[in-house]
Amino acid sequence: MKVVLVTGVSGAGKTTAVHALEDLDFYCVDNLPMPLVQRFVELLSGRPDIKRAALVTDARSGDFLVGAAAVVSELRAAGHDVEILFLDAPDVVLLRRFSETRRRHPLSGTDIRAGLLEERRRLEELHQQATSVIDTGTLTVHMLRALVLEHYSQSDGRLAVTFLSFGFKYGLPVEADIALDVRFLPNPFFVESLSAMSGQSDDVRRFVLDRPEAQSFLERAESLLRLCLAGFSREGKSYATVAIGCTGGRHRSVALVEELGRRFSAPENQVEGLGIVTVRHRDISKS
Repeated sequence: MKVVLVTGVSGAGKTTAVHALEDLDFYCVDNLPMPLVQRFVELLSGRPDIKRAALVTDARSGDFLVGAAAVVSELRAAGHDVEILFLDAPDVVLLRRFSETRRRHPLSGTDIRAGLLEERRRLEELHQQATSVIDTGTLTVHMLRALVLEHYSQSDGRLAVTFLSFGFKYGLPVEADIALDVRFLPNPFFVESLSAMSGQSDDVRRFVLDRPEAQSFLERAESLLRLCLAGFSREGKSYATVAIGCTGGRHRSVALVEELGRRFSAPENQVEGLGIVTVRHRDISKS
């Protein structure tokens, strides 16, 4: 079976992630103590109609979290494909979320900070074993849902790849496996006729891609990515995010991500083991 253990700190978005996985036809169970996980997976694996499961286990299980790494190892030894999705966020963001929702932290009375500290201590073993860590501090629920859907929609065992444009002025994307910087290219922002457009327009695309240095970058980037993505596929990764950044995330990075997405989607240009290719622009609508 494909098993995703969803865990992380309270307020980081586990409920949103599980709802997204449920929409992908994962069999989902919330608050399952680790000692029951192996037995539960055995029960599910006997059902021909259930191929994928998402199980939430977190600090609410208390001492039942002890030995989590051993449980994961035993599941993998039994032939199951196990991933650990750990959701996190900075304490200042979590404190604000609890304040806004008026929820009570499961490990604290009135001292939420103390509860968060104890929660992180209990979850440390799962954090260290995590296959994927998503920092939701800057994500809306819709953005988190989109990330989870992208990462787990692949069902044929091939590597799903997302090409993501972003602006360095808004921070590095936390989900990036590979990040490349294209701020060395001439910036259309300073061309009056192009500034208001995005990298999806033909004029900006030509301005960026027709330059020798852009073509040289694409040639080398494509070669590097073919090597890396083929390696990711051999290692059994389910998905990878390739992030291309410029200053604002509207022009250069968008044009290059569109071009790389086109190249890697072409049937005659496929990397062995590559599955769905997605293009996403994080900051294209920002000023």
